[in-house]
Amino acid sequence: MEKSYLKTRHKIFVLLVVSLFAASCKKDPQIKPGPNNTDPANYATLGLYEQMNNTGARRIFIACSKLGDIATKNYGLVFDTGSTGMTIDATDIIPGSMITSNGFQFSGDSTVVSGITITSQKAVISYGGIDGAISEYGNLAYAKVTIGDGHGNITTPRIPFFLYYKVINLSTGAQLAAHSADVFGVGPGVSATSRSIGSPLSYFSLNSDITSGFRLAKFNSTNFLSSVTYTSDLLYIGLTTKDLNSSGFIMHPLGYNPFTGYSPNIPSSITYNGKTISGTILFDTGTPLTHIIEDPSATDNSAPLPTNSTVSITTGQGFTYQYTTTSDFNLTQVENPSYSKDNRTVFSIDFFLTNEYLLDYANHRIGLKNN
Repeated sequence: MEKSYLKTRHKIFVLLVVSLFAASCKKDPQIKPGPNNTDPANYATLGLYEQMNNTGARRIFIACSKLGDIATKNYGLVFDTGSTGMTIDATDIIPGSMITSNGFQFSGDSTVVSGITITSQKAVISYGGIDGAISEYGNLAYAKVTIGDGHGNITTPRIPFFLYYKVINLSTGAQLAAHSADVFGVGPGVSATSRSIGSPLSYFSLNSDITSGFRLAKFNSTNFLSSVTYTSDLLYIGLTTKDLNSSGFIMHPLGYNPFTGYSPNIPSSITYNGKTISGTILFDTGTPLTHIIEDPSATDNSAPLPTNSTVSITTGQGFTYQYTTTSDFNLTQVENPSYSKDNRTVFSIDFFLTNEYLLDYANHRIGLKNN
């Protein structure tokens, strides 16, 4: 039976922009297999793509250049620390004759198309909240996935993901364009869609001196342009001893949820306008524009902080961060969770412009570092 799940975050740009990346002729793969020595390299280092649309929303994309045996059109999937699992549209990947508005057409429990196994397990992923919502309709699938492109790429083992056949705007009932909601969710735990689905980056087989996880260098604010812009050396797959122990990250142990597994939400104190509240923070590359502070005592349902407001946080493990709102960066909205239906404060992609982020899948920890 088809089930509907509300995804674990509600601050999502309703239409995720699809971007196509032409494969580069440059052959400079940044793949660095870790040698078995006292100072190993990360398993792989990849660049990501940055873009800003005409509303000022910033996005970070990872190229997907092959799915199963199919060379894709280098689809740009939103690189998302706020969700878990990959979702991708089936259009132009499997034969169009198999895709209908009611689902994939095949018989039996599963079928294999060009190295992609599509199961009969159906689900609906719902994104959105107070500002609108969308739903993706699809099935659990399995395949090897090549991430990256001509600048450098790496192929995962056969992994589970969500292959969808349509995405609907719930406010209007309109079907959105193909590949408009492709997401590469790298958060901890498992997807609410299926406990079979985890982060694509968690499935690599690594040497004993490399720990399962990834770290992000700070994003390049000057590369958020109207056209997608490649930025090298942003994503480091596989964590070294130096990453974990001597690079300045403050580690935060993750809580466990019996349904979705380990949670990326970090207990913190949050101060704004001279007022300090307790809460949890999600550091979310998938939120493209505005930080959201959830304050149960807020008198307005939702209100923006004025320009030049100062916000600071201190996590339970002692990581501190402060920013000032401007007209272009660190836009911040204060909401009452009784209105938003979400208790988590969400820090948007702007946080990653001045800070580094690390996720240790093996030991269930998030590392944060000022830079």
